[in-house]
Amino acid sequence: MTAPLDSHTALALLDWQIDLGATEAIGDAPVNRYEAPERLTPAKKPDAAPPIPAKAPELDTAAEAGFAAAEAGSLDALKSALAAFEHCDLKRGARNLVFSDGHPSARLMIIGEAPGRDEDQQGKPFVGRAGQLLDKMLAAIGLSRQNDDAATGAYITNILPWRPPQNRDPNPQEIAMMLPFVERHVQLVDPEVIVLMGNISCQAALGKRGITRLRGQWAQAFGKPALPMFHPAYLLRKPHEKRAAWADLLDLQARLEGQS
Repeated sequence: MTAPLDSHTALALLDWQIDLGATEAIGDAPVNRYEAPERLTPAKKPDAAPPIPAKAPELDTAAEAGFAAAEAGSLDALKSALAAFEHCDLKRGARNLVFSDGHPSARLMIIGEAPGRDEDQQGKPFVGRAGQLLDKMLAAIGLSRQNDDAATGAYITNILPWRPPQNRDPNPQEIAMMLPFVERHVQLVDPEVIVLMGNISCQAALGKRGITRLRGQWAQAFGKPALPMFHPAYLLRKPHEKRAAWADLLDLQARLEGQS
């Protein structure tokens, strides 16, 4: 049996342990230093965030319109393709599809902007006050949408077949979406001359706005001679511009007579 240490020896051993870096001389429980400590359990990593689903590519509505329009082999088929086209939000707020009016084989094709309230209700273009003025303008040069003769008839449509809310101007996306249908419409009618009525028609067909600058200046639209003119609704608001409209009508008449 080992003799107990005297106080001087025990104190010397304690000083020696302190010099070695010991910070705790006596613990509450004995520790066997020869036993391996329990392996620390690694902290659980937080669950990874779920992957963000890939965003579906946006539908190219103009391309879809192009596919639908190209399949139409007649005006009736084109009207049906428009009626079945579900990618234009204007359709949901409109009462009727406004496709066309007049003689489908007429030499003159008039392309307006978009239906208004009266057009939306009746399903025909240019039937309100602006339409009544248009009929008078055509009659002044011997033309009418009611004529069965292709030489003196007129065929009328719009860039948009559905009425925009509150008669607002169509936005560029709506115009681009409907443009393939308009192009196919012109191909099927195959007129000799086109009249572009108003800014929206010029923007769609010519890529330009500014009807006061464009009116009366012949251009090419959809492969046809095209004459920009004031929209009848504009003439109702600004009657003093009727003089310019009359000059354009006479120019249109001369062009048609020169091609007859």
